[in-house]
Amino acid sequence: MKTMTCRQMGGNCDFAVHGSTADELMGNGAKHVQEMASKGDAEHIKIQAMMDAMQKDPAAGQAWYKKFTADFAALPES
Repeated sequence: MKTMTCRQMGGNCDFAVHGSTADELMGNGAKHVQEMASKGDAEHIKIQAMMDAMQKDPAAGQAWYKKFTADFAALPES
């Protein structure tokens, strides 16, 4: 299990996100952003919009994913 904060993943808060794999951590981070955005948190709404934009721009999405997986690999097990 590894842990990153929302901020480490490109977000704007220090909520701890956990996952056993990079994809699980990424999914849990996305779920956190969606939950906060649905509660009306303006900063998370902006992050959600950026995530949506990355899905429409494969190059940007791939660049983010490449950095994210490298950052995940460098994390210690928690």
